[in-house]
Amino acid sequence: MQVTKFGKFAALVVAFGVIVGCSSKGGDTAGTGAVDPNAGYTSTTTSSDMSAEEAALRAITTFYFEFDSADLKPEAMRALDVHAKDLKAAGNRVVLEGHTDERGTREYNMALGERRSASVQRYLVLQGVSPAQLELVSYGEEKPAAMGSSEEAWAQNRRVELRK
Repeated sequence: MQVTKFGKFAALVVAFGVIVGCSSKGGDTAGTGAVDPNAGYTSTTTSSDMSAEEAALRAITTFYFEFDSADLKPEAMRALDVHAKDLKAAGNRVVLEGHTDERGTREYNMALGERRSASVQRYLVLQGVSPAQLELVSYGEEKPAAMGSSEEAWAQNRRVELRK
């Protein structure tokens, strides 16, 4: 009888572990098939892997935001760390272009695009980049990356582009 109770308890623990391990937080892109282009980069340990990761992060020049937010995602911060290192070394100037999706008034979206650009600027300055190297521009909803009124299109339009 004790073995049966232990077996049931063990099965319950395993089932709970599977449920917890398979759950997700969702978000406003859950179930839409939208993919965050900043996702998927993880830290590595070897120097050759590190340079490959750095090259992949350097290639990211578009940083995406959640709906009605100017908060940077951790994936964007990793790429911005690489850009900050390059900007400090070379002293180049870049333009940070803030964009929004079509929802909201024109005035609100211009302000949100500016807040998004300023968020990227703040992060780069905290990493040691001179503010003189960074120009901020907000286009609001005026230059969409994707046309349409779907969550997928909106997700692609909520962004800051780093232009050299």
